[in-house]
Amino acid sequence: MSRFNLYQEEFHPSPLQHTWLEFKQSHIALMGLWCLGMFVFLMIFGPLIAPFDPLEQNLNILLAPPAWSSTGTIEHVFGTDSLGRDILSRLIHGCQITFGISLLLVLVAMLLGVAIGTAAGMSYGIRSSVLNHLMDSLMAIPTLLIAIIIVAILGTGLVNSMWAISLALTPIFIHNTRDFVRKELQKDYVIAAQLDGASKIQIFFHSILPNMVELLVMRGTLALSTAVLDITALGFLNLGAQAPSPELGTMLSESIEVAYMAPWTMALPGGTIFLMIMSINLVGDGLRSALRNRLIR
Repeated sequence: MSRFNLYQEEFHPSPLQHTWLEFKQSHIALMGLWCLGMFVFLMIFGPLIAPFDPLEQNLNILLAPPAWSSTGTIEHVFGTDSLGRDILSRLIHGCQITFGISLLLVLVAMLLGVAIGTAAGMSYGIRSSVLNHLMDSLMAIPTLLIAIIIVAILGTGLVNSMWAISLALTPIFIHNTRDFVRKELQKDYVIAAQLDGASKIQIFFHSILPNMVELLVMRGTLALSTAVLDITALGFLNLGAQAPSPELGTMLSESIEVAYMAPWTMALPGGTIFLMIMSINLVGDGLRSALRNRLIR
Protein backbone atom coordinates (compact mmCIF):
# COMPACT_ATOMS: atom_id res chain seq x y z
CA MET A 1 0.00 0.00 0.00
CA SER A 2 1.42 3.37 -1.01
CA ARG A 3 2.26 5.96 1.62
CA PHE A 4 -0.60 8.54 1.91
CA ASN A 5 0.52 12.14 2.00
CA LEU A 6 -1.83 15.11 1.90
CA TYR A 7 0.88 17.31 0.43
CA GLN A 8 2.56 16.18 -2.76
CA GLU A 9 6.13 16.09 -1.47
CA GLU A 10 8.79 13.46 -1.76
CA PHE A 11 9.43 11.05 1.08
CA HIS A 12 13.07 11.06 2.18
CA PRO A 13 13.69 8.32 4.74
CA SER A 14 16.28 8.67 7.45
CA PRO A 15 19.39 6.44 7.25
CA LEU A 16 17.82 4.01 9.74
CA GLN A 17 14.53 3.90 7.81
CA HIS A 18 16.42 3.46 4.55
CA THR A 19 18.35 0.54 6.03
CA TRP A 20 15.12 -1.10 7.20
CA LEU A 21 13.48 -0.62 3.79
CA GLU A 22 16.46 -2.32 2.14
CA PHE A 23 16.60 -5.05 4.79
CA LYS A 24 12.96 -6.12 4.46
CA GLN A 25 13.37 -6.63 0.73
CA SER A 26 15.05 -9.95 1.59
CA HIS A 27 12.50 -12.51 2.78
CA ILE A 28 15.26 -14.83 4.00
CA ALA A 29 16.73 -12.06 6.16
CA LEU A 30 13.26 -11.34 7.59
CA MET A 31 12.82 -15.03 8.41
CA GLY A 32 16.17 -14.95 10.20
CA LEU A 33 15.09 -11.83 12.10
CA TRP A 34 11.89 -13.53 13.31
CA CYS A 35 13.88 -16.58 14.37
CA LEU A 36 16.43 -14.40 16.15
CA GLY A 37 13.59 -12.55 17.87
CA MET A 38 12.34 -15.91 19.16
CA PHE A 39 15.71 -16.57 20.80
CA VAL A 40 15.72 -13.08 22.30
CA PHE A 41 12.23 -13.78 23.70
CA LEU A 42 13.43 -17.09 25.21
CA MET A 43 16.47 -15.35 26.65
CA ILE A 44 14.28 -12.82 28.48
CA PHE A 45 11.16 -14.80 29.36
CA GLY A 46 12.46 -18.39 29.17
CA PRO A 47 12.21 -19.27 32.89
CA LEU A 48 8.58 -18.05 32.96
CA ILE A 49 7.37 -20.33 30.16
CA ALA A 50 9.43 -23.47 30.85
CA PRO A 51 7.01 -26.22 31.97
CA PHE A 52 9.48 -27.95 34.34
CA ASP A 53 12.60 -27.25 36.33
CA PRO A 54 15.53 -28.02 34.00
CA LEU A 55 17.38 -29.84 36.80
CA GLU A 56 14.39 -31.84 38.10
CA GLN A 57 14.92 -35.60 37.69
CA ASN A 58 12.15 -38.16 37.34
CA LEU A 59 13.47 -41.73 37.36
CA ASN A 60 10.06 -43.10 36.32
CA ILE A 61 10.24 -41.59 32.82
CA LEU A 62 13.82 -42.12 31.68
CA LEU A 63 14.40 -41.48 27.95
CA ALA A 64 10.72 -40.81 27.24
CA PRO A 65 10.27 -40.22 23.48
CA PRO A 66 8.92 -36.92 22.09
CA ALA A 67 5.19 -36.28 21.75
CA TRP A 68 5.16 -37.02 17.99
CA SER A 69 6.33 -40.58 18.68
CA SER A 70 3.70 -43.30 19.05
CA THR A 71 4.79 -43.91 22.66
CA GLY A 72 5.32 -40.26 23.57
CA THR A 73 3.16 -38.08 25.79
CA ILE A 74 2.07 -34.46 25.50
CA GLU A 75 3.30 -33.81 29.03
CA HIS A 76 6.90 -33.95 27.76
CA VAL A 77 6.70 -32.53 24.24
CA PHE A 78 10.37 -33.11 23.42
CA GLY A 79 10.74 -36.16 25.65
CA THR A 80 13.18 -36.65 28.52
CA ASP A 81 16.89 -37.43 28.81
CA SER A 82 18.74 -40.28 30.52
CA LEU A 83 18.01 -38.78 33.97
CA GLY A 84 14.32 -38.09 33.35
CA ARG A 85 14.75 -34.32 32.88
CA ASP A 86 12.37 -32.53 30.52
CA ILE A 87 14.28 -31.69 27.32
CA LEU A 88 11.99 -28.78 26.34
CA SER A 89 12.64 -27.03 29.65
CA ARG A 90 16.37 -27.66 29.33
CA LEU A 91 16.39 -26.30 25.77
CA ILE A 92 14.58 -23.13 26.86
CA HIS A 93 17.04 -22.52 29.69
CA GLY A 94 19.90 -23.55 27.41
CA CYS A 95 18.92 -20.86 24.89
CA GLN A 96 18.92 -18.34 27.71
CA ILE A 97 22.39 -19.39 28.85
CA THR A 98 24.05 -19.85 25.46
CA PHE A 99 22.51 -16.91 23.61
CA GLY A 100 22.44 -14.55 26.58
CA ILE A 101 26.06 -15.18 27.55
CA SER A 102 27.19 -14.94 23.91
CA LEU A 103 25.48 -11.57 23.55
CA LEU A 104 27.08 -10.34 26.79
CA LEU A 105 30.53 -11.51 25.69
CA VAL A 106 30.23 -9.75 22.33
CA LEU A 107 29.27 -6.49 24.05
CA VAL A 108 32.23 -6.77 26.44
CA ALA A 109 34.63 -7.61 23.60
CA MET A 110 33.22 -4.74 21.55
CA LEU A 111 33.74 -2.20 24.34
CA LEU A 112 37.30 -3.38 24.99
CA GLY A 113 38.13 -3.64 21.31
CA VAL A 114 36.79 -0.21 20.40
CA ALA A 115 38.63 1.43 23.31
CA ILE A 116 41.99 -0.23 22.55
CA GLY A 117 41.55 0.04 18.78
CA THR A 118 40.80 3.75 19.02
CA ALA A 119 43.90 4.31 21.15
CA ALA A 120 45.98 2.35 18.62
CA GLY A 121 44.50 4.23 15.67
CA MET A 122 45.12 7.65 17.18
CA SER A 123 48.64 6.90 18.41
CA TYR A 124 51.89 6.74 16.47
CA GLY A 125 55.42 5.50 16.95
CA ILE A 126 56.72 2.35 18.63
CA ARG A 127 53.70 1.89 20.91
CA SER A 128 51.30 1.85 17.99
CA SER A 129 53.56 -0.41 15.90
CA VAL A 130 53.97 -3.01 18.67
CA LEU A 131 50.22 -3.09 19.39
CA ASN A 132 49.33 -3.35 15.70
CA HIS A 133 51.69 -6.26 15.04
CA LEU A 134 50.53 -8.05 18.19
CA MET A 135 46.87 -7.78 17.19
CA ASP A 136 47.65 -8.93 13.64
CA SER A 137 49.39 -11.99 15.07
CA LEU A 138 46.42 -12.84 17.29
CA MET A 139 44.04 -12.43 14.33
CA ALA A 140 45.79 -15.33 12.59
CA ILE A 141 44.86 -17.73 15.43
CA PRO A 142 41.28 -19.13 15.53
CA THR A 143 39.25 -17.74 18.41
CA LEU A 144 38.34 -21.23 19.66
CA LEU A 145 42.01 -22.17 19.94
CA ILE A 146 42.73 -18.96 21.86
CA ALA A 147 39.78 -19.71 24.16
CA ILE A 148 41.00 -23.28 24.79
CA ILE A 149 44.50 -22.00 25.66
CA ILE A 150 43.09 -19.42 28.10
CA VAL A 151 40.78 -22.01 29.69
CA ALA A 152 43.74 -24.36 30.07
CA ILE A 153 45.53 -21.62 32.01
CA LEU A 154 42.58 -20.36 34.08
CA GLY A 155 40.82 -23.71 34.57
CA THR A 156 37.52 -25.16 33.40
CA GLY A 157 34.13 -23.67 34.20
CA LEU A 158 31.54 -21.36 32.72
CA VAL A 159 33.00 -18.14 34.16
CA ASN A 160 36.52 -18.93 32.95
CA SER A 161 35.20 -19.84 29.50
CA MET A 162 33.36 -16.50 29.37
CA TRP A 163 36.61 -14.65 30.10
CA ALA A 164 38.41 -16.75 27.51
CA ILE A 165 35.90 -16.14 24.72
CA SER A 166 35.63 -12.39 25.39
CA LEU A 167 39.43 -12.06 25.33
CA ALA A 168 39.58 -14.15 22.15
CA LEU A 169 36.99 -11.94 20.39
CA THR A 170 38.56 -8.63 21.43
CA PRO A 171 41.39 -8.60 18.80
CA ILE A 172 38.77 -8.70 16.01
CA PHE A 173 37.23 -5.42 17.16
CA ILE A 174 40.65 -3.89 17.87
CA HIS A 175 41.84 -4.63 14.35
CA ASN A 176 38.73 -3.27 12.61
CA THR A 177 38.47 -0.22 14.86
CA ARG A 178 42.12 0.67 14.39
CA ASP A 179 41.87 0.51 10.58
CA PHE A 180 38.63 2.49 10.56
CA VAL A 181 39.99 5.23 12.83
CA ARG A 182 43.17 5.53 10.76
CA LYS A 183 41.12 6.07 7.58
CA GLU A 184 38.72 8.52 9.20
CA LEU A 185 41.54 10.67 10.59
CA GLN A 186 42.58 11.46 7.02
CA LYS A 187 39.16 12.77 6.01
CA ASP A 188 38.24 16.43 5.72
CA TYR A 189 35.56 16.53 8.40
CA VAL A 190 37.98 15.19 11.04
CA ILE A 191 40.72 17.59 9.95
CA ALA A 192 38.22 20.45 10.21
CA ALA A 193 37.36 19.37 13.76
CA GLN A 194 41.04 19.27 14.64
CA LEU A 195 41.51 22.79 13.26
CA ASP A 196 38.60 23.95 15.44
CA GLY A 197 40.55 22.80 18.49
CA ALA A 198 38.62 19.59 19.26
CA SER A 199 40.42 17.09 21.48
CA LYS A 200 40.93 13.44 20.52
CA ILE A 201 38.06 12.37 22.79
CA GLN A 202 35.70 14.93 21.23
CA ILE A 203 36.74 13.91 17.72
CA PHE A 204 36.08 10.24 18.49
CA PHE A 205 32.67 10.65 20.16
CA HIS A 206 31.29 13.40 17.92
CA SER A 207 32.88 12.64 14.56
CA ILE A 208 34.20 9.07 14.28
CA LEU A 209 31.91 6.97 16.50
CA PRO A 210 28.62 7.91 14.72
CA ASN A 211 30.12 6.70 11.44
CA MET A 212 31.42 3.51 13.08
CA VAL A 213 27.99 2.18 14.08
CA GLU A 214 27.49 0.31 10.80
CA LEU A 215 30.89 -1.38 11.12
CA LEU A 216 30.19 -2.41 14.70
CA VAL A 217 26.78 -3.85 13.77
CA MET A 218 28.21 -5.97 10.97
CA ARG A 219 31.20 -7.18 12.98
CA GLY A 220 29.00 -7.72 16.02
CA THR A 221 26.76 -10.19 14.19
CA LEU A 222 29.78 -12.15 12.99
CA ALA A 223 31.26 -12.15 16.48
CA LEU A 224 27.92 -13.28 17.97
CA SER A 225 27.78 -16.40 15.81
CA THR A 226 31.44 -17.09 16.67
CA ALA A 227 30.69 -16.69 20.38
CA VAL A 228 27.77 -19.13 20.17
CA LEU A 229 29.98 -21.70 18.44
CA ASP A 230 32.82 -21.22 20.90
CA ILE A 231 30.74 -21.43 24.08
CA THR A 232 28.91 -24.55 22.86
CA ALA A 233 32.20 -26.12 21.72
CA LEU A 234 33.80 -25.51 25.11
CA GLY A 235 30.72 -26.95 26.81
CA PHE A 236 30.85 -30.00 24.55
CA LEU A 237 34.53 -30.53 25.40
CA ASN A 238 33.73 -30.21 29.15
CA LEU A 239 35.90 -27.08 29.31
CA GLY A 240 33.04 -24.61 29.72
CA ALA A 241 29.72 -25.09 31.48
CA GLN A 242 29.67 -28.28 33.54
CA ALA A 243 26.87 -30.79 34.02
CA PRO A 244 24.08 -30.64 35.06
CA SER A 245 23.93 -27.10 33.61
CA PRO A 246 21.38 -26.94 30.74
CA GLU A 247 23.86 -25.26 28.37
CA LEU A 248 23.39 -26.48 24.79
CA GLY A 249 26.97 -27.72 24.31
CA THR A 250 26.86 -29.54 27.64
CA MET A 251 23.55 -31.17 26.66
CA LEU A 252 25.19 -32.44 23.47
CA SER A 253 28.07 -33.88 25.47
CA GLU A 254 25.73 -35.67 27.89
CA SER A 255 23.66 -37.18 25.06
CA ILE A 256 26.56 -38.98 23.35
CA GLU A 257 26.25 -42.09 25.52
CA VAL A 258 22.55 -42.59 24.67
CA ALA A 259 22.61 -41.23 21.11
CA TYR A 260 21.72 -44.61 19.57
CA MET A 261 18.94 -45.43 22.03
CA ALA A 262 17.48 -41.90 22.16
CA PRO A 263 18.65 -39.87 19.14
CA TRP A 264 16.32 -36.96 19.99
CA THR A 265 18.49 -36.13 23.01
CA MET A 266 21.27 -35.17 20.58
CA ALA A 267 19.23 -33.99 17.59
CA LEU A 268 17.20 -31.38 19.50
CA PRO A 269 20.12 -29.48 21.12
CA GLY A 270 22.12 -29.75 17.88
CA GLY A 271 19.19 -28.44 15.85
CA THR A 272 18.74 -25.56 18.29
CA ILE A 273 22.41 -24.57 17.95
CA PHE A 274 22.15 -24.77 14.16
CA LEU A 275 18.98 -22.67 14.10
CA MET A 276 20.53 -20.06 16.42
CA ILE A 277 23.69 -19.67 14.33
CA MET A 278 21.75 -19.69 11.05
CA SER A 279 19.40 -16.92 12.21
CA ILE A 280 22.33 -14.76 13.37
CA ASN A 281 24.13 -15.22 10.06
CA LEU A 282 20.99 -14.50 8.02
CA VAL A 283 20.40 -11.26 9.92
CA GLY A 284 24.07 -10.32 9.56
CA ASP A 285 24.05 -10.96 5.80
CA GLY A 286 20.80 -9.02 5.46
CA LEU A 287 22.25 -6.05 7.35
CA ARG A 288 25.42 -6.05 5.25
CA SER A 289 23.40 -6.14 2.02
CA ALA A 290 21.03 -3.43 3.25
CA LEU A 291 23.87 -1.12 4.27
CA ARG A 292 25.72 -1.72 1.01
CA ASN A 293 22.62 -1.05 -1.11
CA ARG A 294 21.82 2.04 0.93
CA LEU A 295 25.24 3.50 0.24
CA ILE A 296 24.98 2.68 -3.47
CA ARG A 297 21.61 4.35 -3.86
